[in-house]
Amino acid sequence: MTRADLPPGAQACQAAHAALDYAFAHPGPAAGWHTSSNTLVLLAARDELALRLLCDDAAEAGHRLVRVHEPDLGGALTAAALEPAAHRLVRRLPLLGARERAAARG
Repeated sequence: MTRADLPPGAQACQAAHAALDYAFAHPGPAAGWHTSSNTLVLLAARDELALRLLCDDAAEAGHRLVRVHEPDLGGALTAAALEPAAHRLVRRLPLLGARERAAARG
């Protein structure tokens, strides 16, 4: 997941960083995911605070996760990847790009 307040290109890049970082940080679970489902869901938290709170909730619940801090944005938290077991924590987040699609429709 990434932040809805970032430009669309930055959202895509940061989400990709999070997915790759997760695969390197947690190779066993990532390999299991790849074999069993290989499904990605890209979501967007409202802003950095919302993303930080979701990450804190996931960590507190014992879920595996990675956080991405972008040096070009002063080390701001820009994205995170959570293990599939954390899906209930993010079930109300909109899909990545939903805000832009809604705006384009008028």
